[in-house]
Amino acid sequence: MRLVLACVGRLKAGAERDLVTRYLERIRPAGRPLGLGACDMLEIPESSARRAEDRMAEEGTALLAALPPGAGLLALDPRGRNVSSEDFAQRIAADRDGGLSALAFVIGGADGLSDAVRARAGLLIAYGTATFPHQLVRVMLAEQIYRAVTILSGHPYHRA
Repeated sequence: MRLVLACVGRLKAGAERDLVTRYLERIRPAGRPLGLGACDMLEIPESSARRAEDRMAEEGTALLAALPPGAGLLALDPRGRNVSSEDFAQRIAADRDGGLSALAFVIGGADGLSDAVRARAGLLIAYGTATFPHQLVRVMLAEQIYRAVTILSGHPYHRA
């Protein structure tokens, strides 16, 4: 199953981009024996619309259009559920075992996700009620995808 990290906005060169790249590079060899492919990163340009609703709608349309056909979708949203690393890993395994060819993990723009993206998501995930910078959220999600792969493979990276 192909994995895709789809985000609104471009992550500039620096420590955060280096960390995301490091985690995504670790996923390929760890996931291969599990039937999980590399995790590709898609960056969708931020909308320049004036109204927040229009920005969210434009970004949502672009996100959905960029995803592989038939991909499952897990999205970060403050209204979502808090999910443990173990439950996150089991969700990925269930989607893989259910025959999905691709699974996308989506991070919206500064205004959030459109209703269309939230409706299409199989699971909305929240990282608590605190507000985090977009760059750190991307690092956190990349790390959680890598952690899920290590949990599924029985690697000692994750200590429960």
